[in-house]
Amino acid sequence: MIHSKIMETTKSILKEFGNTYFSDKGTLKRNKVIEDLDAYTPMLMKALLANQLIHDTYTESVVIDDKSVEIFKLNQFIEMFTYKEYWQDSYTKFENKIGLTAGGKFIDETADVVLDFPFKDTVLKAGMTKEDQKDADEPFLHETIAKAEIDQLLEPKIFVNATKYDQENLDGTSVDNFDDDNLIIKGNNLIALHSLKERYAGKVKLIYLDPPYNTRGDSFLYNDRFSETSWLTFIKNRLEIAYSLLSNDGIIFIQSDDNEQAYLKLLTANIFGNDNFVATVPVVSNLKGNQDQYGFAGTHEYLTVFTKDKKITQFNNLIIDDEELNDWLEDEVGYYKKGANLKATGVNAPRNKRPNLYFPVYIQPDTLSISLKEKQGYINVLPITDGQDMSWRWQKDTMQRLINDIIVIPNDKGFSLYKKQRPELGDLPSKKPKSIFYKPEYSSGNGTNQIKKLFNNKIFSFPKPEQLISDILQIGSNENDTILDFFMGSATTQAVAMKMNRRFIGIEQMDYIKTVSVERLKKVIAGEQGGISKDVNWQGGGSFVYAELMEKNQGYLKDVQQAETTKQLEDVVHRMIASGADFDFRVDVEKVLQDPEYKAMALADKKQLIVKVIDKNQLYYAYSDMDDCDVQELMSESDIAFNKSFYGERDL
Repeated sequence: MIHSKIMETTKSILKEFGNTYFSDKGTLKRNKVIEDLDAYTPMLMKALLANQLIHDTYTESVVIDDKSVEIFKLNQFIEMFTYKEYWQDSYTKFENKIGLTAGGKFIDETADVVLDFPFKDTVLKAGMTKEDQKDADEPFLHETIAKAEIDQLLEPKIFVNATKYDQENLDGTSVDNFDDDNLIIKGNNLIALHSLKERYAGKVKLIYLDPPYNTRGDSFLYNDRFSETSWLTFIKNRLEIAYSLLSNDGIIFIQSDDNEQAYLKLLTANIFGNDNFVATVPVVSNLKGNQDQYGFAGTHEYLTVFTKDKKITQFNNLIIDDEELNDWLEDEVGYYKKGANLKATGVNAPRNKRPNLYFPVYIQPDTLSISLKEKQGYINVLPITDGQDMSWRWQKDTMQRLINDIIVIPNDKGFSLYKKQRPELGDLPSKKPKSIFYKPEYSSGNGTNQIKKLFNNKIFSFPKPEQLISDILQIGSNENDTILDFFMGSATTQAVAMKMNRRFIGIEQMDYIKTVSVERLKKVIAGEQGGISKDVNWQGGGSFVYAELMEKNQGYLKDVQQAETTKQLEDVVHRMIASGADFDFRVDVEKVLQDPEYKAMALADKKQLIVKVIDKNQLYYAYSDMDDCDVQELMSESDIAFNKSFYGERDL
């Protein structure tokens, strides 16, 4: 079992009381511990609260009558001992069931609904790639039991290789200060977000996310095969920090499909508040439909939209030119324009081919009203072309049923009849965003084509089209607002933000950040004319700073996963040992390498074992490590200066 720091500490304190809390076999007497905690047994309480870790984790200062009083969160501390798997970081009180609950009771017992799921009360510490997840050991850290581990995992990290790109330096130039530039970060997005918290808390106006959809597909470079529990925990951890970064009048848009949309809405409501829910907006991305999809040909995805505080948040209208409505007329039903002529044409149009479609229609010449019965003052109109009897397109009963959908237009030979063409999905523009997003430009193929034109190759799967992101940024932000997208991908959000004069932050863990994301933004700075460029008269310009979280064990993880021979793998391990890299404290790695059982393993099994014993809390160097001379030797003077600038030269 994996023992968290808080449980190891508690265990050592309890052992000071001899056999009081442990049996002769070393088994913890949980009931005795709980009984003495409930009784506030003085010696036990004194020993526990004298420990700094327990004190910091389980006490809270409150002010009563202008006096500060420390409260011991006894129920939360006792909760550790009440579950079977209490020694594991992956402890959870939400076990084995996904459902709607309130106060721990399922919805058949209460009307107050929240979403509970296994490991809801944890942080998923592993990374986002398929390799990170499939080889992860104990990826869940409980929020209370493993608080020390979580604090270590999420404390601000060191940035390295800070490079600024602008029109004067499209190849980039090293920078040693950060002046609130647009920012691109390479690294695990959960860890990077927590490194942004101090500088950007409450300053982000709009967040757009296109996370893994949990489709069980294999083409997605992120781990898109999460279990339900892992996916929900993965998203929850990131939405919580996103909430703190969002301004009070900020808006979050989260893209998803049917796999997780329902749970996503409930999960987001649990964090942002159900009162701040705005809409679930279908986005038509494939009007033809996915013919390979079971049951229905899928045509759309979803945008789940929440505000941080609906009472003070304002949405903008879309920018629509009124001339776009000039072709449309309006009647009591709605908008229409002239459609097809109701007089038939073609080889089957003559009367003798379709005699039942030859009949008179009666027109009042002043009002242009229509009747299928003869009336005084009405003129008889027949389907005749150049003196030849023809036929109508509609039968008489259809003509009667749709009589209000006919346009009568006078001409020098009498009258012509046309169908009123009503708008189809997407035909009619609107200044206020609609609850269904549809434009031909939103198609997924359009996003792919935009990338192809930039790189002369399909180098990225499922990019969103610039027009979709443009409309989202238009209705949810204004010029100079800060936009955040921490599933950056091919950098569509950042490209559009730059063209629309918004500030931006992008985070991406995958290595294509250098070959695709950064290269795309360099092309934007140079003035590329794809996507929305012509719509906004983009002429180039702008800038951004690219920086990387300083890899510690993350770099070794990559090396282990990329090893193609046992020798390459063991070379990586020996480098880790020599450099003092962090392994699971229970494992003597040097002895493992000499163990006959290990030597007999297949290479894939050896790699999986080494991945498991690498400490996942040490993926990147913490900012607090910068006072270590050994760490500083790994950094340039520019790196050190940039970090002090970014974090405000606070004490390490």
